[in-house]
Amino acid sequence: MCVDMTANSEYANIWWPPIKARHPRTRSLHSASTRPASAAGSSSESAARSAPRAAPILDIGCGSAEPMAGYLIGLGHPVFGVDSSAAMIDACRGRFPTQQWIVADMRELALPRQFSGILAWDSFFHLGYDDQRRMFPVFRRHAAPNAALMFTSGPAHGEAIGSLGGEPLYHASLDPAEYRSLLDRNGFRVVSHVAEDPTCGGHTIWLAQLA
Repeated sequence: MCVDMTANSEYANIWWPPIKARHPRTRSLHSASTRPASAAGSSSESAARSAPRAAPILDIGCGSAEPMAGYLIGLGHPVFGVDSSAAMIDACRGRFPTQQWIVADMRELALPRQFSGILAWDSFFHLGYDDQRRMFPVFRRHAAPNAALMFTSGPAHGEAIGSLGGEPLYHASLDPAEYRSLLDRNGFRVVSHVAEDPTCGGHTIWLAQLA
């Protein structure tokens, strides 16, 4: 998770224009997001003001709902959060009791509804290679027409072991070309891909839209 909440918020803002089908300002907003934070600030604030309200969002691997889900809720978007940790979901329910939160394995997710936006921020890259590949049909099943999909990955194919609370934490990433292929095969077009963005704590960020 990004330590810099402002950077997170800027990326939360830029992914909303694709929710509006073929929104003409998507490219300019993305260009603003790749500049230093000082230059992108006014554009991201403008994007927040112009974002469609009440677009339902599926947050896969929502954690404790902060900062991403909390920011989106603040913009007026209803969030449906999913996490495998009961403790995390309890925290979400305590912070945002009017939203929907469930304990579930993202790999087995089969909700009876679709969403205008799907977010997998710092979440599904904790899965192994094959499980990541199997997530793309899950994204597709839950995507409404013209839905936006935003997720983080590693910059290149490989595995790494980090730590969280003193415990080892697994990370894996496919090759960017394979992510592009998986998106394409599941009906998504890549809107932008920023590798190791210095304005967002070095995150590698994908933004796609259901074609």
